[in-house]
Amino acid sequence: MSVEVRDVMRNVAIAVLEDASFAEIVRTMRRYAVGAVSVVDADCRPVGVVSEDDLLLKEVDPVRHGLSIFESRKRREEHEKAAAVTASALMSTPALTVTPAAPVRDAARLMHEKRIKQLPVIDAVTGRIVGTLHQSDVLRVFTRSAGRLESEVKAVIGDLTPVSVSVSGGVVTISGRVARGSQAVRLMEEVRRVEGVIDVVSELTYDKDDLLIVPPLL
Repeated sequence: MSVEVRDVMRNVAIAVLEDASFAEIVRTMRRYAVGAVSVVDADCRPVGVVSEDDLLLKEVDPVRHGLSIFESRKRREEHEKAAAVTASALMSTPALTVTPAAPVRDAARLMHEKRIKQLPVIDAVTGRIVGTLHQSDVLRVFTRSAGRLESEVKAVIGDLTPVSVSVSGGVVTISGRVARGSQAVRLMEEVRRVEGVIDVVSELTYDKDDLLIVPPLL
C-alpha cells in the first residue's frame, strides 16, 4: 500500500499573503523554523514561494539603482528581488504543490528534482492550502514499524507460500523458492518499491534460470 502525503504531512499551513512585508516574512520563517514560506492569495491558494535565498539577496546584491543592458535576465531578476519589500515581488513562481492523496514517493521525487525542502499541500478541489510537507516528514516513512513493513511486503508477495519475509531496521530479507529466476528478480523489485524499505536481501532460490545473460561486446 502506497504511503500518501496525508499520512506524514503537517496540518500547519506556513504561508503569508501577497502583501506581506519583508519583516513579516522573516518573522514567520523564524517562528516556524523553516527556510521558505508559501505565498497565498486572498482565497488561500498558493501563488508562489519565498525562500531564504530570496531574502538574502537584500544583503548580498550590491546594485540597488539602475540596471545594465548587458546583464543577464537572471541578474536583472536578482536586482529586482533585492529591491523588493513585499512577498509578491520577492516570491518565485509558480508555486509547486501536492495534494494529500499524492504518493509520498512522488512528492520526494519532486523535492529532489526541484531542489526544494518543503511543499505546500493543497485541497484537490478548492486549491486552498491545508498543510505543509517537509523533507523531514518524507523521511518518516523510513521509521515505520517492522510489523507494518512486513505486512505490506507480504501483501506484495501474495500467495507465494514457499516464500518467507523478515524485517530488521528497515532491511527486508526474503527467503524461499520460486519457479523462475526472473520471478525472483521481479519480486525483489516490487518489494523495493514499498515505502519504508531501506534495502532488500535475497535468499531466494529458483527451479529454472530463465535470465538472459548477454555476453560482453569485444
